Formats: sequence, C-alpha cells, structure tokens
Amino acid sequence: MKRFAFFLIISFIATAAFSQSNYTQSQSGFTLGEATLDYINFENTDELNRKISFGDIGGSPFLNNEFISGEVYTTSKIQYDNVKLRYNIYTDQIEFESDGKVLAIAQPETTEKIVFGGYTIQYIPYSYSKKISKGYLILLEEGKASLYARPKVTFEEAEEAGAYKKAEPPKFVRISDTYFIKVGTSEATAITKKKDLEEVFPNNKDKIKTFIKKNKVKPNKEESLKELVNYYNSL
Repeated sequence: MKRFAFFLIISFIATAAFSQSNYTQSQSGFTLGEATLDYINFENTDELNRKISFGDIGGSPFLNNEFISGEVYTTSKIQYDNVKLRYNIYTDQIEFESDGKVLAIAQPETTEKIVFGGYTIQYIPYSYSKKISKGYLILLEEGKASLYARPKVTFEEAEEAGAYKKAEPPKFVRISDTYFIKVGTSEATAITKKKDLEEVFPNNKDKIKTFIKKNKVKPNKEESLKELVNYYNSL
C-alpha cells in the first residue's frame, strides 16, 4: 500500500490581557504564523512529493468540516475566546483559522481543554493494546471516572476501473470510535472488550460486574458506557 503523510509546520503564539475567573482571557486571540495546512504530501514508489488538495479526495478527515468559534484553555490558565476551530481526525490536530490562513496548535500538551461546537476535547495520555500514547480525546462524561471517545478516519487509495466497476477516487472513511475510561490521575484506558470494562475500575468491582451484566453494557455502545461511568461516579 502506498505510504503518505501530512507535513505540517505550525506556530502557536498568544498574549494575555485581563483576569477572568481562574483564567486570563486574550483580547486578540491567536497571533498566526505563516505556514498553512492546505495540502497533503503523498509519498509512494511511483511518484514522490505529489501535492494534492482535499478537493481531489472523497470523504472528510474532519470532525467538523467548517470552522466553529470556540475557546482554548491552556495549562498556564490562559483562555482564548472566539477562535475558529476544527478537529482534523486523520492527523489528530486541532486547526484554527484567521485572516484566511489555516494553522494548527503546535504544542497540544500546553492545552487543558478545547471547547467548540458542543465538543470538549482534551490532549491526554491514553493506553491502547498496552501501549501508551498521547492524543486528542473527546470528553463525554466527567467525574472521578471520565468517559472519552477517540474518533478515527482511514484513508483509502484510488482504485482503477475494472471490467465491472468504475474507477474510485481516493477517499477518507470515518470508522467506529474507540472509547476510553480514565479513573483518577491514571491514563485513559481503551475499552475494546467486556474484560476491559471489569478491570478499568479500581474498586467496587463486584457492583460494577453486576451492573454490566444487568444492563448489558457493551464496549462499543456509547450510551451504555455513559450509564456505567455515571453509576461508578455515584458509588
């Protein structure tokens, strides 16, 4: 299969102005750098460094195609309001827009949370298949145990026309979300099977097992996972 990667050069510069609650709020928002994110750089054995725009690709790599006004909260307690934001699922980057330019947050580890379009997104450590990584997760429920979703987009190469089918352009394909549960200060843990549900909670295990069985909680069902996390938080 052809290999490909996004090459992004980005900057994240801002200043604080006045005090609001526990945060200082920027009056001017982000000061943008010069590099844009308007192309993909494909690498393959047939043709290196071919630039192709999103318009040539089907589907979408984004959670929200259009930019939505939102807020960025940093770990240094600075709040930036009215930032035009969108989440690029494929590259796992939060992009922002100003003056017709598109950039991405260069240091996501300095953000506490990013809020826009009804979503709260956090850049946190997570464990999947015993490997710990860091990335953006969408917060669904918050408490002593918190529930997150990690959306995923794959890329499918173009297909040539065959005897009984038309040629297919390259496309992005949204696939099922993976859910994570974070308890206390530990990293968020991927919930991919029933055993994960029983093991992720450090206490009240008998009650949790009973609740899972009684309510038929499944690792790929968002609403039942919300019910489970809320139940644990109530104990």
